Amino acid sequence: MVNNHFDYIIIGNGLAGFQLAIALSKDPYFKNKRIALIDKDPKLTNDKTWCYWEKGSGKWDHLITQSWQTAYFYSSKKAINLDLKPYTYKMLEAIHFYDEAKRILSKNKNITCIVEAVISVEAHTEVIVNTTDTTYTATHVFDSRITPEFNDKKEAFITIAQHFKGWTIETDTPVFDTNAFTMMDYRITHNNQTTFTYVLPITPKKALIEFTYFTKELVKDDVYDTFLKRYISEILKIENYTITGVERGVIPMTTFPFNTYSTPNITKIGTAGGWVKGSTGYSFKHTEKKVEQLLVNLKANKSPSVGFFKKKYGFYDKVFLKVLLDHNTMGEWIFEQFYTKNPVQTMFKFLDEESNFKDEFKVMKSLFSLAFIKAFFKTL
Repeated sequence: MVNNHFDYIIIGNGLAGFQLAIALSKDPYFKNKRIALIDKDPKLTNDKTWCYWEKGSGKWDHLITQSWQTAYFYSSKKAINLDLKPYTYKMLEAIHFYDEAKRILSKNKNITCIVEAVISVEAHTEVIVNTTDTTYTATHVFDSRITPEFNDKKEAFITIAQHFKGWTIETDTPVFDTNAFTMMDYRITHNNQTTFTYVLPITPKKALIEFTYFTKELVKDDVYDTFLKRYISEILKIENYTITGVERGVIPMTTFPFNTYSTPNITKIGTAGGWVKGSTGYSFKHTEKKVEQLLVNLKANKSPSVGFFKKKYGFYDKVFLKVLLDHNTMGEWIFEQFYTKNPVQTMFKFLDEESNFKDEFKVMKSLFSLAFIKAFFKTL
C-alpha cells in the first residue's frame, strides 16, 4: 500500500519552498521525518533573478552569476557612487538555484518531490492536501499559495505593485563596466511616477536591464519595452544589441496581514506568509532568515512562525508605503534622500531589519517632509 502521509508537506517549490526543504534536509533533527515538496512546475527554466546584499561569503556564493561592491544611483539631478563595502551585492539566476535545490533534495530518501497541482488544503486532525492526481495527508503543511482574500480585501490595505520587465542583452563590442551595477536610475521615468531602471552588468558584453514601477496600477507589456529601448539608446548609447532573455515580475508591496492566515497546522510561507519586505519587495535574505527561525521553532515545539515580525519595521514600512501611495511622484526624491543623506551600510542594516534606534532615527530624519509627517500620524 502506498503511504501518502507525510510529517511535513511543502506546497510550492519557489524560493521559500526550496529554501525550507534544503534546510530541513541538512538538519539531522529532521532526518527521520517524511517530507514532501509539491508543485505543478518542475522548474526547468530561468524565470527570475534574485539579488541581495550580504557581508562576506554566503551559502549561495557557488551559484551566483556576478557580484559587485560598488553601485551607482542616478536621479534626474545627481549621480552618486555608492561604496558598499563590507557588503557585496550578489546576483543569482533562479535556474541555478532550482538545479542546486533539486540536486540536494534528490540525495535525501526522506524527501519526495511531487510534480502535481494542488487543488485544495483542508485542516482536520491531519491536514488533507488534494492534488489533480492524488490525496495526501500531513501533520503540518507549509503553504506558499497566496490566500484568495488578498485580491478580495487588498483595497482595504495599502498596496503598491513592484512590477517590472527585464531584458538580458548582448552586444558585439565591450560596453559594460562589470565593476559596478546601477541600483536605480531615474533619468528616464513614466508620467512622473516612481519608475526607474536597474542595470546588472554580467560581462563587458552582457547585462540585465530592467524597467521597474512602484505604482498601484500595472501597465501593458509594450510600455516596458518602450522605456527599455529608450534607456538602452539614450542613456547607455547602445545601438546594436541582441535580446537573449526576458523576465517579468509583479511583487506586492503591501500592509496586507498575510501572516494572520496561518493556522495551528498550516503555516503560510514566502510572499503568502508576509516574508517579502513591504517597503522594498526584497525577499531573498529575509526568506533565509525566516527559514532559520522556523527550524529553531519546530525543534522547540513552538508555532513555526513565532518571532518572525518586529512591529516597528511594519510601522516604518506602512509609513513609506502610505507616502508612495498618496504621493507617487515623490519616489525619486525619497530614494535620493536615502542615498545622499545616509551611508549605504546604514540603509542596508535598516532594510535588513538589523538597525538600532540611532540608525532608524537618521533614516527617518533624512525623509523629513510634510508628506512623511502626515503619513506618520495617519499610521499612528
